Amino acid sequence: MSNSIDTNSILLQLRAMAQDAGIPASEAQQPAVAATDFSKILQDSLQQVSNRQAEAKQLRESYESGNPNVELADVMIAAQKARISFEALTQVRNKMVSAYKEVMSMPL
Repeated sequence: MSNSIDTNSILLQLRAMAQDAGIPASEAQQPAVAATDFSKILQDSLQQVSNRQAEAKQLRESYESGNPNVELADVMIAAQKARISFEALTQVRNKMVSAYKEVMSMPL
């Protein structure tokens, strides 16, 4: 008994099922995963870290000015979230620099 898989027959079956479901052939042949732009993801991450730091600063200033609606616990939690997100971003940057150095040191 053979354990090999005939990929062509499976592909034909999938295309037939897609056609039966009413999916046009051009859509059925496109990958299901949308392309993601790395620079966009990185930019969004930087913006989120910046937003957390700005929020922590705003809460701290509100607490220091005597705003009764801001509690010390909220200020400390926001500060810790900002610190942790910044540390995570720093680690990602370090990994990216390390990967860049590794790629650059590869022989052609």
